[in-house]
Amino acid sequence: MLVLSLVIAHLAGDFLLQTDRMLMEKKKYIWKHIIHHFLLSVFVLQIFVPHHWGKVIFTAGAIGGTHLIIDLLKIKLFDNLNQENLKKLWAFLFDQLLHLTVILGVCHMFLNINMAIAGGKALDVLRDNSVTLGTVNSILFTVIIVLLATSVSGHIVRILLGTLPGQLMTFEGKYSFRNERKEGSLQDRSVRNCGITEEYNYMVFSKHDLSRGKLIGYLERLLVILLTFYSAYPAIGFIVAAKSIARFKQLDDRDWAEYFLLGTLASMLLGIALGILLREAIA
Repeated sequence: MLVLSLVIAHLAGDFLLQTDRMLMEKKKYIWKHIIHHFLLSVFVLQIFVPHHWGKVIFTAGAIGGTHLIIDLLKIKLFDNLNQENLKKLWAFLFDQLLHLTVILGVCHMFLNINMAIAGGKALDVLRDNSVTLGTVNSILFTVIIVLLATSVSGHIVRILLGTLPGQLMTFEGKYSFRNERKEGSLQDRSVRNCGITEEYNYMVFSKHDLSRGKLIGYLERLLVILLTFYSAYPAIGFIVAAKSIARFKQLDDRDWAEYFLLGTLASMLLGIALGILLREAIA
């Protein structure tokens, strides 16, 4: 129960409480980011280890301190390099694995939680349907799945897709205007004029459209998890069909079609995987 709560605190601090500006300027806001993790860890530990403020502060400090070291190493080794999206994804997953390992290690060393026994119980839950997590642990695990399906999966999809190319950012709307000029003849400007009409087409993309796309992705993965949980796999096809219809005209552009297909397949894969994991854990 405590381990799951600390994992929730980590995900909340790393994703829910970290704004896009903090992500872009990690060095500038890194201390604010670490304070988020420290305070969330203190809050969780105080619930499970009441009246032991020394242990609470020391344990939360260990989590926050190691988080700072890992983030600084990540910034130095990875963020300043021009990497391929797949390499960035592996760096992100390795970073999160290190944070999870630290949480498990801190619980084992400072809170006297035997992680070998806890890991064995987790495997029993996945292998044996008669073994359950319990009501509270099931709720906490479901919260973790929801966080993974929304903020975390959204970040993974953004890494895979990379920066939205300029030519693809122009599909959300457009406007046009005409520039009319009249040029007189070189022989007799007063007798004959030649009209020239120029038409320009511009496409406009706004941050509100990006926010809607993020929300659609969240709802899409949550629906896929729900359908996977109840083994309603054919219904997942309707979600893909609905997205394709909404973007039907834009699919004529090959670059956009590949971009759309990669994002959709990655989102569906994550949703189905998390849905199967949730079903095997609490069903």
